[in-house]
Amino acid sequence: MSRPFVNWSGSLSFTPAERVEPADEDEVREVILRARESGRTVRPVGSGHSSSPLVRTDGILLSLDEMVGVVDQADERATVRGGTRLKALGEGLYEAGLAMDNLGDVDYQSIAGATATGTHGTGLGFGNLSTQVTEVRLVTGTGETLDISAKSNPDLLPAARLSLGALGVVTQLTLDVQSRYELHRRAWCAPVDWTLDHLAELQHTNRNMDFYWYPRSDLTQVRTMNRADEAPDDHRWATRQMLEAGPEGQFRDVDVGPTHQTIPQNRELRFEEIEYMLPSEAFPACFAEVRRRILARHRRYVGWRVLVRTIAADDIWLSNAYGRPTTTIACLQNTTLPYEDYFRDMESVFRHYGGRPHWGKKHWMTAPDLRPLLPRWDDFQAVRRRLDPDGVFLTPDLARLLEET
Repeated sequence: MSRPFVNWSGSLSFTPAERVEPADEDEVREVILRARESGRTVRPVGSGHSSSPLVRTDGILLSLDEMVGVVDQADERATVRGGTRLKALGEGLYEAGLAMDNLGDVDYQSIAGATATGTHGTGLGFGNLSTQVTEVRLVTGTGETLDISAKSNPDLLPAARLSLGALGVVTQLTLDVQSRYELHRRAWCAPVDWTLDHLAELQHTNRNMDFYWYPRSDLTQVRTMNRADEAPDDHRWATRQMLEAGPEGQFRDVDVGPTHQTIPQNRELRFEEIEYMLPSEAFPACFAEVRRRILARHRRYVGWRVLVRTIAADDIWLSNAYGRPTTTIACLQNTTLPYEDYFRDMESVFRHYGGRPHWGKKHWMTAPDLRPLLPRWDDFQAVRRRLDPDGVFLTPDLARLLEET
């Protein structure tokens, strides 16, 4: 009998009929064709960091843990195998004198899983990680291997860059990268009202900026990152901001280092998370309501924090930043504490303000809810049915997201 699968936070647990770790594309193809013939489903799985049930299956769970590493790098592009973890990818690129444009808070994920679910970092000038993808190689539901890029099958690229694993098993990706560089990360505490008053200035004058709000203290931690070779030596601007923040401000030059070491944060404490992507113009009103409800209804039970970040607009069909500058609100809750009532209450606020859910985190939206929010929804569905006509990758959980009943 197959061994159980448990995700990073522990909230998702299931036992597939079979678990496989193919070593190459030929083995991937064999698994897909075997599943197609027997009527089983195949779900590709990355590191298991996601807390959504995207990978849940009673069929075949396919891991790319044996398909890792940088295949090639040239002309500021890097081709990597789908199972490569972001930590290893960052280290490999750095050794080659390269770096990704931006990263998220976690480097535990695989590159295929992170891009398939719209993982993102922060910064007005940066899209989610999928926007750095220029080519995708995948094995479809019919066992065909497709190379998708601006030159090869270009009509499929806006669907394949972020696909939820619904189009095929992504075995290889090519990323836009750049010459390696270092970032200077700073952090300080401030009252939440001060942070909100200065938010636009902070976002526009820093390469990367986000903040945590701590409901129990009603304080924030502001975090900024700028290229070390561009930051002012005397840091007068940041020092002024810290002094203006009041007595709570405790300015810290956290560290200077390469992107793959500076942006991701160590995550020893496990948590559940809901995150919604909001049109940036709706953020002030939405956050005000989130704050009001948490203080009035949930403060006693909220064990951690609320994270606010920004994402640039893009043209990827299932991206939650499609067509609009985006500000995100994420509510985090320790795994030792109840989360569903809290998250559902927050979701009602996010939806009221036009939010789109993060694909890899907790939410309760289904296809009829999602279709009006994503203008190219039907185009993605047409591609999905073309590449997986027999539903090899369509588990019940994925069908609830993608198919209207």
